Amino acid sequence: MQVLKSFPLHPTLYVDDVAQILTPSIERHGQQEWQLIVQTNELHGHLGIYSTIGAKMGLYARELLPCHHLHITSYAGSRPPMSCMNDGLQVSTASTLGHGLIGTISDNPRPEARFQADGHTITLRLKPSYAERIASDIAQGEAKWGTDSPHYWEYVRALALQYWLEMDRRQIFDVVSD
Repeated sequence: MQVLKSFPLHPTLYVDDVAQILTPSIERHGQQEWQLIVQTNELHGHLGIYSTIGAKMGLYARELLPCHHLHITSYAGSRPPMSCMNDGLQVSTASTLGHGLIGTISDNPRPEARFQADGHTITLRLKPSYAERIASDIAQGEAKWGTDSPHYWEYVRALALQYWLEMDRRQIFDVVSD
C-alpha cells in the first residue's frame, strides 16, 4: 500500500448499496478487484459502468502480463461514457497519463485496449454480447430520463453495481495475442 496501512473492508464503511455487494463480490472476484474498483470509482467521481469495466480489464491484463509497467493504448476515446474506461485502466494498472504509460485513440471508440510489457503484447476487448448489453442499457436510461436527470445517474449506479458483481473479468473479454 502506498498511503493506507490496510484497505477498508468492513461493510459499515461503505454506503448501503455498495456494502450489500462487498462480501459476495470479494468472494467471487477477490479482494484486489474490490479495492481497485472502489479506488477507481472514488477517483472517477461516481460509480460508473465503463470505469468499472476498465478496472476489471486492467487487472486482467496485469494477470496475463505480470509486469510493473504496462504500456497501454486505450481505444475508449476521450468522450464519455466510453472514455470513463480509461480511469479504470489507470487505477488498476498504475499506468497513468502522468507516467506517460497510457495513450488514447479517439477514432471509432470501443471498449478495447492494447497492453505491452517486456516484449509481449495483448489486446483485451469486451466481448460483443457484454458491449451490446451495456450500450443498450445506457441507451434505455438516456431515452427515459436524459443524462442530466438524477434518475439517470441512479440507474447507471444500479447497473454499475450489478455489472461489478456479475461480470467475471476472466470471462467478459476476448484476448488477442499480438
